Amino acid sequence: MDKPVWIAMLLAAALPLAAQAQTGPYPGRPIRLIVAFPPGGSVDTVARVVGPALSESLGQPVVVENRSGASGNIGMEQAARAKPDGYTILLGGNSGLVINPIAATRPLYDPIKDFAPIAVVGRNPTAIVVNPKQPMQTLKELVAYAKANPGKLSYGSSGVGTPNHLIGERLKALTGIDIAHVPYRGAGPAMTDLISGHIPVNFQSVTGQAVEMHRTGQQRILAVTSETRLAGAPDVPTVAEAGMPELTATQFIGLFAPTGTPKDIIEQIAQVARAVMGDKDLQRIFDSSGFEPELNPSPEKTRRVLANEIAQWTPVIRAIGLKLD
Repeated sequence: MDKPVWIAMLLAAALPLAAQAQTGPYPGRPIRLIVAFPPGGSVDTVARVVGPALSESLGQPVVVENRSGASGNIGMEQAARAKPDGYTILLGGNSGLVINPIAATRPLYDPIKDFAPIAVVGRNPTAIVVNPKQPMQTLKELVAYAKANPGKLSYGSSGVGTPNHLIGERLKALTGIDIAHVPYRGAGPAMTDLISGHIPVNFQSVTGQAVEMHRTGQQRILAVTSETRLAGAPDVPTVAEAGMPELTATQFIGLFAPTGTPKDIIEQIAQVARAVMGDKDLQRIFDSSGFEPELNPSPEKTRRVLANEIAQWTPVIRAIGLKLD
């Protein structure tokens, strides 16, 4: 079926539902898609792919707004406090919806009470990366070098309390290496400093840009935390293959709305998301960029994913004593 045809059918089915909650059909104006991190990171990368697809399906512009700062808390709180009318949607993941609320001394929002799940759109692993001028070629060599040179290495991440930071700290706990954490305001600045040589090691979310820079030799990916190798970089082993299966983890990325958003609008967006994620071209984009697409997203499945992630990461955060003020 041609894409314009299924889009028209989808909108025709959804608009009567929205009319029950509004004086006019939803959506009647542009939609804000809030990303709580700057451009260049995994969530922003997904937003730049999914946003236009949602826009095409909904028949209104979906404008990506990067509201970064405070490890994602600024954008997250803004999304939580937005008017629940369907015109503000959050594209978020583990950092804002799981780690920050657990580690915060005074949480600014509650991921369960303040957000209505819509759809998980994909999962994203972490890449353990080094500057190509560094001598280590494998994860084991990185650990050996760090042990032989305690305090000499540092590693970057997209911010304190991000999944990449936690995986870096998990590696330290497992191996006993002494390597300092250098937090950045997002993945883009950390990647830039790695390439320029300001930091020797980076724990970064896998993106198409990261994979391409590995291919061109601008950075070297030692291992990825996914269960299987990346389609875009099949030469890179998984952490399990590298001898550290305890590091296996992926972060989810999904759509959420402020609590109180009408259920018919939530289901309409979820229905559109299911159609969008079923598109083969979009799936190929996800695969080539290192993302695992979610093929049948739903609000209930998203609710379960969020609950499971909170249960999984709470003991890890407690164990390393992470505190976010």
